[in-house]
Amino acid sequence: MSTSHSTRPLGRTAVVFDLDGTLVDSEPNYFEAGRELLARYGVTLTWAEHERYIGVSTAETLQIWQDKYGITDPLDQLLDEKNAAYLRLARRSTHAYPEMVAFVQRLHADGVPMIVASGSSLAAIHAILEGTGLDAYLTEAVSADEVPHGKPEPDVFLEAARRLGVEPADCVVMEDAAPGCVAAHKAGMRCIAIPYVASAADDAEFATAGLLFRGGQREFTAQAAYDWLRSSAA
Repeated sequence: MSTSHSTRPLGRTAVVFDLDGTLVDSEPNYFEAGRELLARYGVTLTWAEHERYIGVSTAETLQIWQDKYGITDPLDQLLDEKNAAYLRLARRSTHAYPEMVAFVQRLHADGVPMIVASGSSLAAIHAILEGTGLDAYLTEAVSADEVPHGKPEPDVFLEAARRLGVEPADCVVMEDAAPGCVAAHKAGMRCIAIPYVASAADDAEFATAGLLFRGGQREFTAQAAYDWLRSSAA
């Protein structure tokens, strides 16, 4: 039985979760998948270079690499290859942030509508949610592959709100990357930012966040995020 708005501690609030770098630390797997792919073309991908693409959809990243490194193989082929490598790595091991798991469980217990909105493929999203056990709480997901434009455009977040049947203004986005914060702002949604690269906390894109954990996941706590949601809902 669903919980009515009047009995929910957070009122009409719905929460939209980015996946990679927010719920789980999947970046090491994305880095390794990208490193393997580019190595076939004689390109060495460094972690510092990889960090530049955090928050950018896989398809857009690959298009950048095509232009940058003169890769002429079709985008679809590159996408299939990178996704296959990533899924192999993700199924083997993906670390879910404990405080994020606690936060999801708290929201689930309160009957808060939740959905995952990610630049990853639906296959990758579901593989990670199942592998970490988060699928017990997060049963809805939308991929940027399903909308015309990825982050920093608001399409994936607006689609998430549509699927939940809620107004964008009632949504709070959980994000680790600047493009996601920009997308949340464009969508008319509030945002809790947990920068994956803590040194990026001063970037202008994070200034629109209603709550910013400057130290990233090291600073984030489920209680602090919940308290902010409760106060903003009130």
